[in-house]
Amino acid sequence: MIALPARAIIRFRYLVMAFWLAVAAFAIPRARGVHDVLQVQGRSIQINESDRAETIIRERFRQPFSHFLAVTVRGPISVDSTPYRQVLHTLTRVARERPYIGTVLSHLTTDDPLLVSADRHATFFVAVIEDAHADSATNLVSDFRATIHRAAGRLPASEDYQIAVTGGPALDFDTRMVSKEDAALGERRALPLVAIVLVIAFGALVAALLPIVVGMFAITCTLALVHVAANFYPMSIFVLNIVTMIGLGVGIDYSLLMVTRFREELNRGLRRRDAAIRTLQTAGRAVVTSGLTVIAGFAGLFIIPLMETRSVAIGGVIVVSVAVLLSVTLLPVALAVLGRAIDMPRGLARKLAWYHAPTAWERWARWLGSHPFRALAIGLVAAGAITWPIAHIKIGLPHSGWFPAGTESTLGIEALDEIGARGALLPVRVVVAAPDGEKIVGSRYLLGLRRLSDTLKADPRVAQVRSAVDLGRRMSILQYSLLYSNVERARQRYPDLLATYLSEDASITRMDILLADSTSLTGSMDVVRRIRAIRDHGIRGLDSVSILVGGFQAASVDLQSNLLRRFPLLITVVLIITAVALFVAFQSVLVPLKAIVMNILPVAGAFGLIVLVFQFGIGVSLFGLDGPTEAIYVVVPVVVFAVVFGLSMDYEVFLLARIKEAFDRSGRNSQATMEGLSATASVITSAAAIMIIVFGTFSFSRVLAVQLTGFGLAVAVFLDATLIRMVMVPAFMHIAGRWNWWPGVRLRERSPAEKPPG
Repeated sequence: MIALPARAIIRFRYLVMAFWLAVAAFAIPRARGVHDVLQVQGRSIQINESDRAETIIRERFRQPFSHFLAVTVRGPISVDSTPYRQVLHTLTRVARERPYIGTVLSHLTTDDPLLVSADRHATFFVAVIEDAHADSATNLVSDFRATIHRAAGRLPASEDYQIAVTGGPALDFDTRMVSKEDAALGERRALPLVAIVLVIAFGALVAALLPIVVGMFAITCTLALVHVAANFYPMSIFVLNIVTMIGLGVGIDYSLLMVTRFREELNRGLRRRDAAIRTLQTAGRAVVTSGLTVIAGFAGLFIIPLMETRSVAIGGVIVVSVAVLLSVTLLPVALAVLGRAIDMPRGLARKLAWYHAPTAWERWARWLGSHPFRALAIGLVAAGAITWPIAHIKIGLPHSGWFPAGTESTLGIEALDEIGARGALLPVRVVVAAPDGEKIVGSRYLLGLRRLSDTLKADPRVAQVRSAVDLGRRMSILQYSLLYSNVERARQRYPDLLATYLSEDASITRMDILLADSTSLTGSMDVVRRIRAIRDHGIRGLDSVSILVGGFQAASVDLQSNLLRRFPLLITVVLIITAVALFVAFQSVLVPLKAIVMNILPVAGAFGLIVLVFQFGIGVSLFGLDGPTEAIYVVVPVVVFAVVFGLSMDYEVFLLARIKEAFDRSGRNSQATMEGLSATASVITSAAAIMIIVFGTFSFSRVLAVQLTGFGLAVAVFLDATLIRMVMVPAFMHIAGRWNWWPGVRLRERSPAEKPPG
């Protein structure tokens, strides 16, 4: 494995400490403000159909309505009453006065029935953000909300009106705030439990404190570097939770391995500096090797052309690199300085000696050595049972739970549901462009546009279609032909509608498809696919035009298609890099191949349990969801695979490093396997418990993508540290014998002691 300059690190220990103190001074202020530079809205690096549609809408239409805020109002009286109209007038006036708001559409300015509930006690108005401020739309939400609620507070009987600000930017803003709060809350929930596990594992408070310091320091340094990286590359808010999860888990795991080995060396009679050097030469090499395999998993995410996945890749590579550096520099020099002081208070170790007693693990290791085929068979059956639900996985936007619960924007969505207008929040947008030099509202295309509109309206999932050929309920094609024979006169008659649905040169029109409130996000993706299928089959009268489908749902379809197309390449790259790293580290052919197969099992098991719990809804109420999601967000399997495959190598390297160390000393594979398992079992168990606590905490996040990821990582680590590392890997090592180390070790005929018992 990789050699470290152990003696130099320990010799210049005070310089190492000074360096990390300087890093802390740089990192802490930048880490505190990192959430301000992270972005909520994800986007593909590649230009997709939905991106092209949105660009045309933004650049070619006078009122693109690309970004808007919706203000919902519910009162005790009818919206037609004078007091209610005064409330609306005040709120729309202050909204219109904001410098970043262009158009305000309300019940006061249009008779659109979509804006008012059936009982006429609830309504909403739309405040359109000017295109010049579109890039900073999310950052404007706080000011807009404060303006609306301040104005509402000055109204008579203001407590009788329920007012909420929602819309795309508001949802993004709330997701950012919730992610920040959940990351901090996750740390506060996890750290006390992690501290308990570490105290039990070490039997000492000082030794337990060191891994926590390393984990928190790794998070702080990484968030500071993410803050810097965000100045050069857009970083997703998703990285905040990933860095917190991985930083705590990996930082503490590596520190646990290092501190455990340091105490072993002290107990063998080495002085503290020599023990620190020996720890670096053994456990430190395992940490670096393990870190490189985890980094390989994260680096594979760069293949996926999506801001979220590449942000996770950047954050993951940084946090694991920092955790490794801290574990092989700052931690060993701290151990060299502390020496036996890490065992304070000494009385605690005696009370917890039962945890470190190797007797139980030695008995288990001997049983595995006697029954390897039986253990391997039991493991394969159990893995298959856990994995089977993956055959029913459905990738897509979830049916429920997508928006953060308890936020103002979600309350606004619930109000829109009551009004029957949720579809207005995220319409599917269809852009129809005529050939160069022609008008899309010319008589040649009007019948085709009407035919397209009528076809879309026939879909029961579509509540309403708004377009240049849906201006009046009873207007015929002849009337539209007369209307658009003079486009400027048509604009004077319908100024706001045509500014939204007809481009300046009348060559492009846009249709907004408002979906029924009963249509889930999962179903809305199917609507997009149907619209594109209709286009691809051809629409009579529109055979020479260009039709693009955009909007949130279309962007999700394009994202899913891109990710699933690149996913096999990601898997291949990660497997190859991991295999090469393990071959170099252990000079073996069989070990990397076995590791790849064994690491796929916890990943598949995690996917299976995600499907069982979230998609099928078995036990989903435990995670604060009202029902099954019915689909799994496509980013989750991609991220879980990359992260779990890397993290699984932690325990693989921890175990194999000790087995190989014992094998190099004795030359006997079965004895080395039992010795390595007995020596690392308590460390792997403790490390896994810490990872499960950290990841499991984020399973209760209010952001569904984080929930799914946290749950997947937690169950994968559990499966990996129990079924895989404690059962199947040592069983396979016994069966393979000296073939485990070929070609690094020359094979010979195994002695009877080396042959696995039947």
